[in-house]
Amino acid sequence: MKSPTHVQPSFLDLKTLAAYSSCSVRWLRDRLVDRMYPLPHYRVGGKLLVKRDEFDRWMEAQRVTHPSDQLTEIVESVVAQICPPRRVA
Repeated sequence: MKSPTHVQPSFLDLKTLAAYSSCSVRWLRDRLVDRMYPLPHYRVGGKLLVKRDEFDRWMEAQRVTHPSDQLTEIVESVVAQICPPRRVA
């Protein structure tokens, strides 16, 4: 008798996706309706499904490429241009 092979589903419900991604179901639901970067999903009847490879690509697009210290430098530079330092009398 052959042992059953474990089949990884390509479509995940939000609870399974939450476990897969280490994100909460609530956070995932918020991403479904995000105006700038909505998480691609499918609605089958009342069930929400996300294709695993589409989620992986969407997540890769969310990758932060600027170290936080560079961001701080950029913000300080912009603020310095807008608000020149005050002179002490």
